[in-house]
Amino acid sequence: MALGLAAKKEIVAEINEVASRALSVAVAEYRGMEVGELTDLRVKAREQGVYLKVIRNTLAKRALADSKFADIDSALTGPLIYGFSIDAPGAAARLFKDYAKGNGKLKVTALTIGSGLMGPEKLDAVASLPTRDEALAQLLATFKAPVGKFVQTVNEVPAKFARVLAAIKDTK
Repeated sequence: MALGLAAKKEIVAEINEVASRALSVAVAEYRGMEVGELTDLRVKAREQGVYLKVIRNTLAKRALADSKFADIDSALTGPLIYGFSIDAPGAAARLFKDYAKGNGKLKVTALTIGSGLMGPEKLDAVASLPTRDEALAQLLATFKAPVGKFVQTVNEVPAKFARVLAAIKDTK
């Protein structure tokens, strides 16, 4: 079905707005997938905070041209599904990686975090990026470790003294 100029402009504006909020973009080829499989992928994307859209590559190039993801336009060929990570930088890559394990028809072709185009070989690295909550937990653990060691060291002095007294008592 042919899209009118107004509909195309609306799609470009929508994708441009989503790209301005997104932390990363993952692009995958979905050739051979059935409608039910794509619907299942969309449900999983909604659950994980990923904006998923199938759009024409020419419209995507226009929408992403003046965004931080402009470098991805050279990889936009074939039937592609676009995943925009809104909450966590690795969410779209993680979604595509997990879904591709069970469905060999979905193939990631390109990724970008706004710092250059990455190929599908970087999928594991991007997918392993922590979510915001995981990153905060790691940071908190890093801050907590030295304090915990200090408390343990300070507590060891009276504990060692008590053990020495107990040993002297046992010998007498």
